[in-house]
Amino acid sequence: MSAKAITEASGKDILNRHLSLHGAGAATCRFATVNATTDWSKLSVDHPWLLTTPLVVKPDQLIKRRGKLGLIGVKKNFEQVKQWIGERLNKDQKIGNAVGKLRNFIIEPFVPHTDAEEMYVCIYSHRAADTILFYHQGGVDIGDVDAKAVKLDIPVNASLSLADVKSKLLVEVKDAKVKERIAKFISALYTTYVDLYFTYLEINPLVVTADNLYILDLAAKLDSTADFICRPKWGEIDYPPPFGRDAYPEEAYIADLDAKSGASLKLTILNRNGRIWTMVAGGGASVIYSDTICDLGGASELANYGEYSGAPSEQQTYEYAKTILNLMTSSPKHPAGKVLITGGGIANFTNVAATFQGIITALREFQPKLVEHNVSIFVRRAGPNYQEGLRKMRDFGTTLGIPLHVFGPETHMTAICGMALGKRPIPQVASVEFSTANFLLPGGQQAQADLKASSDAEALGSGSDESDNVVDGVLSGAQRNGSSLNRKFFSTSTKAIVWGMQQRAVQSMLDFDFICRRSEPSVVAMVYPFTGDHKQKYYWGHKEILIPVYKKMSDAIHKHKEVDVMVNFASMRSAYESTLEVLEFPQIRTVAIIAEGIPENMTRKLIIEADKKGVAIIGPATVGGVKPGCFKIGNTGGMLDNILHSKLYRPGSVAYVSRSGGMSNELNNIISKATDGVIEGIAIGGDRYPGSTFMDHILRYQADPETKLIVLLGEVGGTEEYDVCAALKDGRITKPLVAWCIGTCASMFTSEVQFGHAGSCANSDRETATAKNKALRDAGAYVPDSFDTLGELIHHVYGELVKTGRVVPKEEVPPPTVPMDYSWARELGLIRKPASFMTSICDERGQELIYAGMPISEVLSKDVGIGGVISLLWFQRCLPSYVCKFFEMCLMVTADHGPAVSGAHNTIVCARAGKDLVSSVVSGLLTIGDRFGGALDGSARQFSEAYDTNLHPMEFVNKMRKEGKLILGIGHRVKSINNPDVRVKIIKEFVLENFPACPLLKYALEVEKITTNKKPNLILNVDGVIATAFVDMLRNSGSFTSEEAQEYINVGAINSLFVLGRSIGFIGHYMDQKRLKQGLYRHPWDDISYVIPEQYN
Repeated sequence: MSAKAITEASGKDILNRHLSLHGAGAATCRFATVNATTDWSKLSVDHPWLLTTPLVVKPDQLIKRRGKLGLIGVKKNFEQVKQWIGERLNKDQKIGNAVGKLRNFIIEPFVPHTDAEEMYVCIYSHRAADTILFYHQGGVDIGDVDAKAVKLDIPVNASLSLADVKSKLLVEVKDAKVKERIAKFISALYTTYVDLYFTYLEINPLVVTADNLYILDLAAKLDSTADFICRPKWGEIDYPPPFGRDAYPEEAYIADLDAKSGASLKLTILNRNGRIWTMVAGGGASVIYSDTICDLGGASELANYGEYSGAPSEQQTYEYAKTILNLMTSSPKHPAGKVLITGGGIANFTNVAATFQGIITALREFQPKLVEHNVSIFVRRAGPNYQEGLRKMRDFGTTLGIPLHVFGPETHMTAICGMALGKRPIPQVASVEFSTANFLLPGGQQAQADLKASSDAEALGSGSDESDNVVDGVLSGAQRNGSSLNRKFFSTSTKAIVWGMQQRAVQSMLDFDFICRRSEPSVVAMVYPFTGDHKQKYYWGHKEILIPVYKKMSDAIHKHKEVDVMVNFASMRSAYESTLEVLEFPQIRTVAIIAEGIPENMTRKLIIEADKKGVAIIGPATVGGVKPGCFKIGNTGGMLDNILHSKLYRPGSVAYVSRSGGMSNELNNIISKATDGVIEGIAIGGDRYPGSTFMDHILRYQADPETKLIVLLGEVGGTEEYDVCAALKDGRITKPLVAWCIGTCASMFTSEVQFGHAGSCANSDRETATAKNKALRDAGAYVPDSFDTLGELIHHVYGELVKTGRVVPKEEVPPPTVPMDYSWARELGLIRKPASFMTSICDERGQELIYAGMPISEVLSKDVGIGGVISLLWFQRCLPSYVCKFFEMCLMVTADHGPAVSGAHNTIVCARAGKDLVSSVVSGLLTIGDRFGGALDGSARQFSEAYDTNLHPMEFVNKMRKEGKLILGIGHRVKSINNPDVRVKIIKEFVLENFPACPLLKYALEVEKITTNKKPNLILNVDGVIATAFVDMLRNSGSFTSEEAQEYINVGAINSLFVLGRSIGFIGHYMDQKRLKQGLYRHPWDDISYVIPEQYN
């Protein structure tokens, strides 16, 4: 929900900080808040007026009509207020049907005034305007304010004038000075309302005394989607739950997951001890599942409402499932056991197998508790990769130890609710669909055709005289009045621009074009302002094509004059600006806005601007729409398997309009099974103010002679369905209309529940789904008893149309095949291919990076250090702590050895030549070899071979001298036995003290005694001590076999420590030269010996 109620304290705090900036002339609201943790002595110090002023105290928990309920204490002193709160704090309070505990209170100074000084002010928003209500008498006994108050509408984007306030709102205020003061206050209040994205603001009473204006009681709602705009002005806002429903930490956890995710994750706990738990995919589907459970008598046992959608990752789905399972198994056991309904519609783009894997992981974790609580699980899902997801779930169910029933799109979406509640039998063997992924399996097309033929025959033979008369009655109603919006949005020649780098969605559109036998792709260009102009490769059937990508919208529009549709995938932050930009180009006639979470005020401005220019907007918060055989928007219709199942590659006779994008896919499925298919389907979007309304599209369908039957899927919240009722009654709609509004369960809950869509919340009885369904039925629409029977009713009405000859079913023509993408075929396990690379040290594919089997979180929490990371990535195991410490010491002592050595010198020269960091460091690394730093591997081999062949140190020295070879790891240019290298001393002492055994190091020290007798600088150097200690670690730490140890020596692993360590120093030299701003290096002539021949021979 975008419009969220805030506490009175939050509202007054916001007004205190902003109202005076616009010249309101009102007194600052003084208040103090109290809860169970309040320190009363500190409170009186922070607010000294509490001790000197008569006080008013009341609960601050979104409770309406507190005065009528006796929940306001007036003219009390501080001690009396403490007593008043103490008597009510954490006590149950019943308000209507809701029972909750009073936990939060607000204390304010008592403002002496007369009844005549109390007034009423309210501002609320609707589609085309903001309305200000004013009544010159306010307070507890105001009564029916809607009937009494004076109303002033301010159209969206219009300004409010003082003259209008005085002449239209304040007609009952006779005193000119008082009228002026109130007018300025209302003007400032409205400016603040708009600037801070309020959606509702009520003050009752507003007290107007001779010297000031006081805001006494306040109720307010903010557009929470405007947080990215208003956070600096709002500050930290807490949105409390409705009274009667406590805020659970699990709800806060899911809300936090939702805020950090591009997906949608929602959870509301209705009855912690309930036996019916749901885990539903999709905003619309989640409402329908709750409706069905309540219709079947499960309202009192329904434990939660929630949804996951928008392609959550496996890890996010796991966290969501884990939270629900923890709630389910931490509440008391139920004698009848518990049920978990894991349902959903047909996904558009969510990978069902991936999300199911997250659910399976959570189920496995909770398996013992699920058995203990006697849980039965019912699963129904479809969408991309659903076959693999259902297979995994079925296979897992055989090991779970509790009943787990799994169904796909062959089963009606909500059928599992009846099964779970024992209202319908559980089929032992489910029928299997004929397709998988992007194509129909052999034999599947004919089987589907046979099934369809029998379905049509049944439709021709079904129906009663009574229903026939009803159809006749609707069709022979008043004459069509026509519609201002009767143009066709899409055709076989529709061309579109896509805003955003949505490669998957674009390919989906092109594949749809291809199976619809379009001659050309519908997407001709893309706009993406974050790159330069270029071309992107896509598939058109079997061949590859290039689609241009433009940085600027204007370039795309001017170079593609045939375009009249834009599909806007911009985020909620940029969708407004990008849509406004495209509205400047007259050739664009339709814009689909996919983003969810666009602030309501921005959407209303877009609607006004689009109406001015005759542009149709689909969305926001939508998956789009589809015109079978012609065009589809983005991911509408899901993967090709669902498009083929739902026969969307050719037009049918039934048009539908829905709010929910996910449910539009389910409607495609239902309509394809009940009729000859869809001719057009639009999901107008779940936001409170969709860019186009139900009526806009229904009147288009009414005007289209090819549309024979119209389906409307409305929902709780808003009043657009009543426009449809009016059109049915006055004859503007004469075609049969099947309608259902979801959200009938809302009236069965004791506290307000915000469903998955921003607009699905009833603000009055008229906005409830039950009231709307009744009104539609009374107006002449076909309304089923529940969503469960929607498909049956559509099939019945369609059968009457076929029977009376109004619909002639078309011959089925199989679509062309489309090659499956390699990546998707591999995802489904249909093909295999040898991998180009193999890796065994790191895996970045999951939610968390893994080093050699250890999650990165564990790497950090265990504080393994750089040495531990080296042990994991280089050796695929956790080595002992002394080994990790040894690695780190080696890195520290080899990090640098001054600017004169060849590696550092090269790095410095490159840096001064203006080269980048990588080039400069690489130039230094390339000098590492046997003569500089790279002697570790050679030293390890020489000493190991000598030791392993039992050569006496003296024999080893004599052998190397006889062969004319240097002993690698022995000798230093500067250091000697009399001037030892401290680095060697440190490592040597550490190894001798901490390693379980170090025979090779001791052997090397014996060699050193012999070589230093000949020359004092022939000491064991850093290379030698690290190399021999490294070999001792490999051989004696107990972590490696002798074969593994020798292999690491042979592959050159020991040199890696010097390479890694010295890279640190090279980077330091690079940064040092840049910091010192050193210029290009040129070697001095006097340091070069020129040995040029005296003459040329």
